[in-house]
Amino acid sequence: MHTDTERCVRAVQSKDARFDGWFFTAVLTTRIYCRPSCPVVPPKPENMVFHPSAAACQQAGFRACKRCRPDTSPGSPEWNQRADLVARAMRLIAEGVVDREGVPGLAGRLGYSARQVERQLLAELGAGPLALARAQRAQTARLLIETTTLPMAQLAFAAGFASIRTFNDTVREVFALSPSELRTRAPRRQGTSTPGALSLRLPFRTPLNPDNLFGHLAATAVPGVEEWRDGSYRRTLRLPYGRGIVALTPTPDHIACRLTLSDLRDLTVAISRCRRLLDLDADPVAIDDQLRRDPVLAPLVDKAPGRRVPRTVDEAEFAVRAVLGQQVSTAAARTHAARLVTAHGEPVDDPEGGLTHLFPAPEALAALDPESLAMPRTRRTTFTTLVRRLADGELRLGVESDWPQSRAQLLALPGFGPWTADVIAMRALGDPDAFLPTDLGIRRAARELGLPSTPAALTARAASWRPWRAYAVQYLWATDSHPINFLPV
Repeated sequence: MHTDTERCVRAVQSKDARFDGWFFTAVLTTRIYCRPSCPVVPPKPENMVFHPSAAACQQAGFRACKRCRPDTSPGSPEWNQRADLVARAMRLIAEGVVDREGVPGLAGRLGYSARQVERQLLAELGAGPLALARAQRAQTARLLIETTTLPMAQLAFAAGFASIRTFNDTVREVFALSPSELRTRAPRRQGTSTPGALSLRLPFRTPLNPDNLFGHLAATAVPGVEEWRDGSYRRTLRLPYGRGIVALTPTPDHIACRLTLSDLRDLTVAISRCRRLLDLDADPVAIDDQLRRDPVLAPLVDKAPGRRVPRTVDEAEFAVRAVLGQQVSTAAARTHAARLVTAHGEPVDDPEGGLTHLFPAPEALAALDPESLAMPRTRRTTFTTLVRRLADGELRLGVESDWPQSRAQLLALPGFGPWTADVIAMRALGDPDAFLPTDLGIRRAARELGLPSTPAALTARAASWRPWRAYAVQYLWATDSHPINFLPV
C-alpha cells in the first residue's frame, strides 16, 4: 500500500487508524516517522514519504514519533493473508528466529538461500532481516523499559541485544532518547522487580467482537493447560528459552495481557503467539466489507462485526487436539486431552490460578504406549502417526509453513480427512481462506440460512467469500450455539 501515495496521504489527513501498521509516514522536515493516525497536525503532502515497515523508516534515518509511538502499531495484515516467502519470513522474524538462529537459520526454515531472503525482503519492505529484527528488539526494549523496573543491563539482554552498547545506541537512534530518559518519561504505573512478570496492552484494529474469540477458547479449554478465570483466558506457554503463563482480558480498545515468563528473552515470541492466538493483526473492515457483499451473510456481519478466527499458540498441540476431537463431543475431546496432560505434560507452578501443566511435547507423546490410549484403534493409528511425524521433523507445522503443502502432507496421513486438515489450516497455520464445508455446524447453519448444505454446493457458493472463508465460518457458527459436537474427520 505504501506505493499508493494518494491513498496514503488521504489516510494520514483523515487520521484513519485502520491503516496503522499497513504503512508508516516519514516526515522529511522533522526526520520523524509516524503511524497514519498520529494526533499531530498532518505535514504537507510534499514532505511525506511512505515506508512499509518501521525498520525501513529507521534504515532511512528517521526516528519514531514520541506522540503516536508507531512501534506499537498492530502488525500488518499482509502477513496474515499470504503464504509467500516474504509473509512467512515476517512471521518467523516476529517469532524471534533471527535473534536465536541468525539469518542462515531463517533462510533454512524457509528453504531458500540467505541471499534470496535478503533480496526479497529488501525489495518489498525496504529492509533486510537483520534490520527488521533490530526494529523488533527496539520495540521489545521500550516495552521492558516502560513496564518493568529491571536493571538496564538485564533488560538489554532480555530484549535480544548482544551488548549494552548496542542496546544504548539502538534506543537512542530509534527513539531519540536514552533508555533512562525513556523510563523517566513513561507514565507512572505499578512496575515489578520480580523477573518475568509483565503487564502490557495488545493493540488491535477495530471492530473486534470478543464473544466468539474468548467463548471458543473457554469452551474448548483443556484442564490444567487452559482456564477461564475472573474474566480472563489463561494458559501455559512452551517457549524457546523456558515456559510462561499468560492471562488475556478483553477491553474495548485493547487486550490486557499479563505475562509471567521463566526467561524474559521469550517476551517477543510470547507476544507474537498471543497476537496470533487472538488474530489481532487482522483487518476486520476489509474482511467484513467482502463478506457483506453476500446478501445472506450481510445481516450476520452487521449484527456482530469484527469476528476473529480463534487460533493457537502451538501448532503441534492444536494438531494433536484436532485428532483427539475427531467424531467425539467437545467434552470428550477435553477429557482425552486432560488425561494426556496429566500423564505426560510438564508440571508448572501457577500461584495466581489453577494451571498445572504444559501441553505434552510431540516427543513425549511419541514415546507413550499406544495401548494406553482410550480411543478406537484406527484413531489410535492416526494419533501415533501424527505425533511420530511431528517428533522426528518429517511434518513441520509452524508460522513458516506453506499452507497448501502442509495441507497435502496432513491429508496423506492415515485417518486425516478434509475437515481435520482444514481446521488445522484455519486455526493452527492461520490460513484465512480455510473452509469447513463438511462441518456439521456449518451445514446446519447453511440450511437455516437457505444456503446449499452439501459440501460441494456450499464450497461453490462460498467462492465469493474468498480469501476470507475462515471468517465466514465464524459468522456461520455464530448462528447456532454450535457446541462443536461430533465433528467429522
